Amino acid sequence: MADSNPEKADIEDLSGLTDDERRKKGRSPDPLMPGQKAPKATPPRPVAISFWLWLAGGVVLILSYVQLLTSKSAVIDQYVKGTTDPKYTPQMIADGVTALLWYLLGGAIVFVLLFLLFAYKAREGTRSARTVLTVLPIVMVLLIMVVAPIINYLTLVAVLMFVIALVMMYLPSVAGYFPKAGRKP
Repeated sequence: MADSNPEKADIEDLSGLTDDERRKKGRSPDPLMPGQKAPKATPPRPVAISFWLWLAGGVVLILSYVQLLTSKSAVIDQYVKGTTDPKYTPQMIADGVTALLWYLLGGAIVFVLLFLLFAYKAREGTRSARTVLTVLPIVMVLLIMVVAPIINYLTLVAVLMFVIALVMMYLPSVAGYFPKAGRKP
């Protein structure tokens, strides 16, 4: 007796396929049973390189704010010279700039942790992680520009690395690795 249910027939057709083959058909990997180990995904080379660029860019971004903290006297001098309002004393400006630099370093660490989390998920083929990685650097750059336009050359290098990593995740050769979610009719 033949089963006329097309959904059940579709499920039977996918049995025995590897996770990469299922992903190419727009399906998610097989669910895991408790205690079962997840199979390792084999990302395409551009996706693997992209992951390492996200990691390296994150390290450079954190180093850029550590470098700003180590040269905070120069940053403070710039703000003191740029302030014309007499109600702000140099000590108030120094305290504010020091706190700002520490907040920026903390924010950079948070962004880097988010980049690494979603880069890891994207390396596993999660399309939504790639989408989040598209938005996060834009948010980071906008926050830097709005909150504190303190940018040094290392920050620019980190942003360039993020852009290259993002472009590598959208190359046509890796499009099949990030399948669209299946839609039910």
